[in-house]
Amino acid sequence: MRYRRLLECVAVLSMCLASGTLECGRLQLTAEQTHGEELYTRMCAVCHGRSGQGYAADQAPALAHRDFLATANDEFLRAAIASGRGGTTMSAWSTARGGPLNATDVNAVIAYMRTWQERPPATLDERPLMGDAGRGAAVYQRECMRCHGSNGTAGPQMHIGSPDLLGTATNGFLRAAIRGGRPGTAMPSFGSLLGEAGVDDLVTLLRTWQRATGPQRTPPARPPPLPLGPVPLNPHGPEPVGFRPQPATTPADLVKAQLDRGARMGLLDARAPSDYANEHIAGAVSVPFYDPDPYFDKLPRDAWLVCYCACPHAESGQLASKLAAKGFTKVTVLDEGLGVWRARKYPTRTGADP
Repeated sequence: MRYRRLLECVAVLSMCLASGTLECGRLQLTAEQTHGEELYTRMCAVCHGRSGQGYAADQAPALAHRDFLATANDEFLRAAIASGRGGTTMSAWSTARGGPLNATDVNAVIAYMRTWQERPPATLDERPLMGDAGRGAAVYQRECMRCHGSNGTAGPQMHIGSPDLLGTATNGFLRAAIRGGRPGTAMPSFGSLLGEAGVDDLVTLLRTWQRATGPQRTPPARPPPLPLGPVPLNPHGPEPVGFRPQPATTPADLVKAQLDRGARMGLLDARAPSDYANEHIAGAVSVPFYDPDPYFDKLPRDAWLVCYCACPHAESGQLASKLAAKGFTKVTVLDEGLGVWRARKYPTRTGADP
């Protein structure tokens, strides 16, 4: 058996060397894959990890997981990148949705992700569903709700109830994820526990959530970069009190109190413009963490700049670090991010204007 495996490894290595895809043990990327790597590093690695290992921020899934890549087709990946996942921190990155990536860019990111793939595409079980949603609800409450939350959208793990996900995931993809789990992550295998009927009951339940809510859509956004808008707010106001310079953070309640006091500051939304258009703190301007260069010369150096995102610190922390590297000294990060700001019912807005 060992000899056979050795021969298989030698055969694969010989094929890679002959095709030019491997040289001295290093994968040689095509021009498209190289472009995708650059985009992924700038925009995706902050949450999904530099090598797609996942969970770098906000429980973002492991994109390089061997079972995920073997079961996720390009159409599924394309929709996730282009349109995001409404109700989560996964941005819509396509220019059609107000993001920075055109169709060629999205395809390049997918081509780069495929360089991580260890297994050939899986043959998925795409038979019509024969399950019962009522039985599936009982199984879900017992086995799934503690991780995925009520209706699959309120838990600490992946939002499997997201209508954007369900609208592009095939029955076979969902069956495979439930049966086999994601080894090495918090998602266990349920195939032997539930059996074929139990798995189908769960998928049938998920489909009822998809039909009940429909796809999530963000308001139209202008092509990036968005105009900066007024910075700072309260240009003749006093200096904020209690702000802590980067890499420290400043609580949302303190930032709101200083805004109410009329303090002079700028609020910088570090997310993609598509997220900004969907919802942002009232008065904030869009300065994406992955491409702040067009804004450096327009931002005031004598006023406090408060960076925020929804992660709650990953993207805003990167933006704050880049500002500090450019010599900005009055920079802080909104500690809890947009989620807590919204939960406090502090003012937010939609659209491309502050």
